[in-house]
Amino acid sequence: MKTMKRSLMTAVLSSALLAAAPAAVFAQAAAAPAQARQNSASQLVLGSSTRILTTLDKRRSEFKADPAALRQYVTGEFNALFDGDYAARLVLGVHGRGASDADVKVFGQALTEKLLSAYGARLLDLNTRLQVKVKSESLLPGGRGVKVDTEFVQPDQTVTPIAFYARNVGGQWKVFDVAPEGVSFVQTFKTQFDTPLRQKSIAQVAADLKSGKLQVNGNASGK
Repeated sequence: MKTMKRSLMTAVLSSALLAAAPAAVFAQAAAAPAQARQNSASQLVLGSSTRILTTLDKRRSEFKADPAALRQYVTGEFNALFDGDYAARLVLGVHGRGASDADVKVFGQALTEKLLSAYGARLLDLNTRLQVKVKSESLLPGGRGVKVDTEFVQPDQTVTPIAFYARNVGGQWKVFDVAPEGVSFVQTFKTQFDTPLRQKSIAQVAADLKSGKLQVNGNASGK
């Protein structure tokens, strides 16, 4: 279950951030019309989750033979539709107060690159015959955006709940946090990087991530 959760987190963080998707062959999307209305955060989540699964299934052989193609696909979609800078500021927390936009961007890029490097290949082991269901969409306090609750249902009917957090940026919905089974991406890495950020500057921590001196850990426990 932990392996699937990590793979799902990688999927939704990497490429399950796409705007509308075509009809899926294997990932059958199901949502009430009001929950996946045009130009809604739910539509973003439903379409992206469906599209990544469909693409993985159709291009699995290509991606296995050419890891660079998988990395290019995942990275391109992630950079285009994930609100990386905002997510990076949330991960930095108090350590990001007064930080320059440049430092935040460098940290966010380093974290993304390390995350995709660590878990990207696991996408190819993900069972793409999943049913993706949008359960609800609710407003976050303080006008911070919306929460979209979904379920990923495996062929054996095992259900993995995944919450997506999104905000409207210039008329476009962008995801800034994902929580498979209640485990928040932002909170997980906020906890993990608290100690390093107490000891070093944001730029130094980013450099350590890039060089491999500091690794990312997708476990909720941080172990």
